[in-house]
Amino acid sequence: MTADEKIFITGFPGFIASRLVKRLARDGGKFLLLVQPALAGQARSGLQEIAQETQKPIEDFRLLEGDISQADLGLNIHDLERARSESTVIFHLAALYDLAVPREPAMLVNVTGTRNVNAFAKSARSLLHYHYVSTCYVAGKRRGRIRETELKHEAGFRNYYEETKYLAEREVASLGAALPTTIHRPSVVCGDSVSGETAKFDGVYYLIQYLLKSPGLFSILNIGNREVKLNLVPVDFVVESLAALARDARAIGKTLQLADPNPLSTRELFDVLAEEISGHGSRISLPPAVVHAFLRLPISPPITGLPHAAVPYFFIDQTYDTTAATEMLRPLGISCPAFPSYAHNIVAYAASRVD
Repeated sequence: MTADEKIFITGFPGFIASRLVKRLARDGGKFLLLVQPALAGQARSGLQEIAQETQKPIEDFRLLEGDISQADLGLNIHDLERARSESTVIFHLAALYDLAVPREPAMLVNVTGTRNVNAFAKSARSLLHYHYVSTCYVAGKRRGRIRETELKHEAGFRNYYEETKYLAEREVASLGAALPTTIHRPSVVCGDSVSGETAKFDGVYYLIQYLLKSPGLFSILNIGNREVKLNLVPVDFVVESLAALARDARAIGKTLQLADPNPLSTRELFDVLAEEISGHGSRISLPPAVVHAFLRLPISPPITGLPHAAVPYFFIDQTYDTTAATEMLRPLGISCPAFPSYAHNIVAYAASRVD
């Protein structure tokens, strides 16, 4: 990243966006960060830490108060013109990631917001690369192997998060050759593979927190499934991938699934976590149909900590092709670590946050 690069990022000071800014700052460049007014104080505090850690002057980071759901991103005329004239790389990360989100706010932020960012990208006079962060779960209820080259389907969706991210990705894909675009689809993002740090205790953390409630008892009964895999990627892999491809022309026009090419089945995942938490694997495996039926009962969330909205993600019959992503990242020395290699770190971090 050269000193004259200006990187425009939405979603700051979110967990992934903050880590991406920090990682990119080590390579140089300056930053224009779109921030909702309500988060401006948090964003300023986060920037102070990033500037200190990266030893970059705070002047290299500029906060632009706005909102992707509004026309012209809610920016004032001065900030909008500055962003249009200076932005050379755009990363669009802002979205509602809640699995239980109602349709109206999801449509407003994920779909309308993406249309607005697309319009801004089209108006950016110095744009060299536009990166859109989607999700593997645009595949919705499709089954089997999901290829990076596939998007359109009529299989339906489990929730409005999936549906609106799908519609948003279609908006980006429709840009075609009009913009130098790369679409990134992470799978389930968990904590840092080294520090274990995370900002959201969902996904695999529901299982970790369940086991932490009663390690000796709950680890005995394996509630996983031999046939179904939960695809996990640590946040540092996702951030490193995004940063490495920030100005890589080879990625233009591609959709890259940032997923584990060799994910564990949920049964294997349960045993890895049980071993970390209790010191031993499971003794008995419960039939998946029984587990699924129990998890859908009203009494299940208080007992397991797993909300009903998250239940389907432990029973998804999908695998994610990573051919294009691997071809792009392997020459750069980047690959997704195997979950057992960092399970200890994310469990330790989660355990340290248990009340």
